[in-house]
Amino acid sequence: MTKRIRIRDIAAASGVSTGAVSRALKGQPGLKEETRQRILSIAQQQGYDFTRLRTDKIRRVLFLLHRQHNITSALSFYSPLLLGVENACRQEGIALSFLALGPMDPVEEQVRLHEPDALLCAGFFEPELLAVLRKMQLPLALVDLWAPDLPSVNPDNVQGGYLATQHLIAQGRRRIAYLASSLAHYSIRQREKGYRQALYEAQLLMPPEYEAIAPPLLDTEAALTQAVEELLALPQRPDAIFAYNDSAALIAMRVCQKQGLTLPQDMAIVGFDDIDSARLAHPPLTTVAIDKAQLGHQALTLLLDAERRVEAQHLAVQLVIRKSAGEEQ
Repeated sequence: MTKRIRIRDIAAASGVSTGAVSRALKGQPGLKEETRQRILSIAQQQGYDFTRLRTDKIRRVLFLLHRQHNITSALSFYSPLLLGVENACRQEGIALSFLALGPMDPVEEQVRLHEPDALLCAGFFEPELLAVLRKMQLPLALVDLWAPDLPSVNPDNVQGGYLATQHLIAQGRRRIAYLASSLAHYSIRQREKGYRQALYEAQLLMPPEYEAIAPPLLDTEAALTQAVEELLALPQRPDAIFAYNDSAALIAMRVCQKQGLTLPQDMAIVGFDDIDSARLAHPPLTTVAIDKAQLGHQALTLLLDAERRVEAQHLAVQLVIRKSAGEEQ
C-alpha cells in the first residue's frame, strides 16, 4: 500500500513550517515565489495528492481572458458570459474577479494577487500559457476552449457551422466562403468543421481560396478587411460568406457594401454568436445564437463538480434567420 504523503512530510523535506507548506499548496500569499516553487516541486516529487485540496469549498474564482482578444469587440460576447458566471457565483456564495493575461505577463504573480481558489479560462489560450496555469495546482476549467485532460464547456460549434452553411445552401448559394481570423482557436476550427460537413453533404466543393484566413496583422479588423477584399477580388467571387463570429461578419458586410454589393442579393452573410449589434445591422445579420449566460452558468457548475470529471460539454445553439442571408424558405 502506497504511503499517504502528508503536509508535515513535505515540511520536513522542505525545511519549512507546515503553515508555509499549506500556503504554498493553496496558492495563498505570504511566501517568496522561490520558496513556493521549491515546496510545490518537493510535493510533486513525493507524490502528494493535489486533488485533496479540491475538496475544500471554493470561495473565490478568477475569470481569465487572453490579452490577444481585442477586448473592445470581444466583450460583446464575453460580457454576457462573464455575467452568467457572476450570477452563478452569487447563487453559490462565491466571489468572482477578472484578469486579462498574456504570455509575456508574470502569470503566477498576477493570478496570486487575486488569491483565487479556482480558475476559469475563457476563449483562446495557447498551450504554453495553460501549462503555466496548470502548474499552479488550482482547480481549472475552460469555457469557449478545449484542451486535453481539462474540463471544458463550449457552444456546439460544429452544429452551428453546419446550420449556418446549410441555410446558405438552402438559399441557393453555391459559392460559399469561410472567413476566419485564425484557425488556432478551437472554436474557429470546430465551426469550420461544421461548414465542411454541410458542403460535403450537399456535394459542393469550394476552391481553397474560399477559406479566407485573415493575415497575421496586429489589427484584427484591418486583417479581416483585407481577407474580405481578397475574396471579392477573385475571378469568381463567392456569393455567400459564413464568418466565424458576428464581429467578422459585420466587417464583411461593410466591405461588401462599400464595394457596391447589395445584401443579400449579391452576397449573403451569416455570423456566429448573436451579439446585440447583429440584429441592429443593416440589413440585420443572420447568425448562430448562443445562450451566453447559460454557457457561463455551466462553466461554473463544471468547475465546482466535486468529482472533477474531465469532460467536454456542448451547449445547444440555434440559427437566427435575418435579412443578411435571405428569408427562411
